[in-house]
This record gives sequence, structure tokens and C-alpha cells, in this order.
Amino acid sequence: MDRKIRQSRSLQTKLKTRAEPDSQEMYIEGYFAVFGRETELWPGAFEEIAPEAFDETLSNDIRALINHDTTLVLGRTKANTLELKTDNYGLWGRVKINTNDTDAVNLYERVKRGDVDQCSFGFNILEEITDWRDDGTVKWTITKIDLHEVSVCTFPAYEDTGIQARKAEVDQHRKRQLEQKKKQLRERVKKCLSS
Repeated sequence: MDRKIRQSRSLQTKLKTRAEPDSQEMYIEGYFAVFGRETELWPGAFEEIAPEAFDETLSNDIRALINHDTTLVLGRTKANTLELKTDNYGLWGRVKINTNDTDAVNLYERVKRGDVDQCSFGFNILEEITDWRDDGTVKWTITKIDLHEVSVCTFPAYEDTGIQARKAEVDQHRKRQLEQKKKQLRERVKKCLSS
């Protein structure tokens, strides 16, 4: 798979809002990724994120966005308005809402009401394990990620470019398998004819 293709993955989650009672501080928090959960990208193709996938990337300058829109920044790790960490379950994050930003406050209220409850993250795959299964399916286990952003989303979706690259990889593998089977069949036929 081309490592330069930027990926995004989504998760329906239980985002929560929280307001500090003695201050004006408001937060949106929840899991942006879950470890060890096999996700079906399309029939017969699966993906899973390994627990160590984020180990080397959380020191990046990561942004929290609204719907992957780079003009709608909710928080940033460099500014200490986005906190990210991993635990046994997945990648957890908390965004401190800027109360002077109407887009951020409006999103906070939408999450609070339950109108928006999904999230996503944008990244590049640095390392992965591919398992071509005997039943014809394939599973990728992503072991190392270069994380760029996390997003609170209305309709999170997989990036078409990333999925198309995955499909092309599967098509190439299946083509190689078919060529190998043809070659084996020709050799068996040749062997039978020479006997």
C-alpha cells in the first residue's frame, strides 16, 4: 500500500461533554480509535488497529477538527487545548472548547444533545501486517500510525483514496494468485501428457 495516501477511519462512539462547575471551561471527550476491533472495509476485507499503533505519534502536533475541516480547529496538542492518550481500549482524547468560538460552542451543544456522536482520525499508515486468509478474505493490522488529526464528525466516512488503494492491493494479490494457479495447472497438465 502506498504510505503517502492519507487515511481516515471513523468510529461511532459515546462522545461526552463536560463543563467545569467553578469555571467557564467546557470539554468534548471520548475515544477516537478502538484497539483490537476488526472493522469490515468492504465484504471480505478487514482492518484492525494494534494497541501499539499510536506509541510513536502522540508527540506530533495534532489538531482536533470539526468534520476534518482544517478551517474549523477545535484544539491542538501544541496549544494544550487537545489532550490525547492511549489505554487498553483505544485512543482517548479531550478537547477544551473555546467559549469565544461559536462553531466550537455550537458543536459542544450538538454533542451534548446527542445530535453528533461520531468521530474520526486522519493519519498515514507507517507499518502494518497483512493476513491473506485461506477463505479468500484479507485483514490488515495497522501497527504504526503517523497521526495528523482527530475529528468530531456528523457523517464520518472512510477516505475513498485509502479504500481504493486497499482494493487495488487486494486485486493485485488475487491476480497473482490466479496466475500462480494457472501455472500450477499447466505444469500438472504437462506432467500428465508426458507420462
